[in-house]
Amino acid sequence: MEKTKAYKCLGTTDPLPDLIQRTNKYLLDLGLAKWITQNQYETICVNSNEVELAHLYYLPKVYKPGTPLRPIISGLKNPTVKISKFLDELLRPPFDKMAFKTTVTSGFELFKQLKRWCSNNMCQETTFCIIDVVDLYTMVPQIEGVLSLRKMLNYLKLKQIGGLKIETIIRLSRFVMQNNYFSYNGQYYHQIQGGAMGSPLTLI
Repeated sequence: MEKTKAYKCLGTTDPLPDLIQRTNKYLLDLGLAKWITQNQYETICVNSNEVELAHLYYLPKVYKPGTPLRPIISGLKNPTVKISKFLDELLRPPFDKMAFKTTVTSGFELFKQLKRWCSNNMCQETTFCIIDVVDLYTMVPQIEGVLSLRKMLNYLKLKQIGGLKIETIIRLSRFVMQNNYFSYNGQYYHQIQGGAMGSPLTLI
């Protein structure tokens, strides 16, 4: 965690109660300003009995020399996860459509595309390589991540998705990106760079 500089230690004070309160207030303010509907508010607001703070654990990368550990932040019940899922459902169809020609969805699909590519483009000098991106989820600055989302939506010339204005989507995305908290070994942390690993929004 120290290597990436992506996490700020908050000590032993649990940020969950404040996060619940801030999330619901933010959503209520959006609703009162007519940025989201009452139904949308009820879909993504936080029920304090259903949420818990994300927690960090590690899985070994057995296929790598020295068996390094992969950090996993499990946030299935995080206060912002409903917003993240809601945004993913809105953004996934236009994103998949835009990225269709450059996206590989499975090993079988990769094999088919390589076979097709080799039949037309393979030559003696062709070199295949594998790139392993280190610390993928923490290397993208949060502001730039949200700006990239706006750039994609502008490129697609979309004014709204699912009845939600683009500006509302951007505001909700920014809130999700900036409010990732988790616990580890009795301490609490705030992610100040990148997006939460496994968050539906981060996967876009």
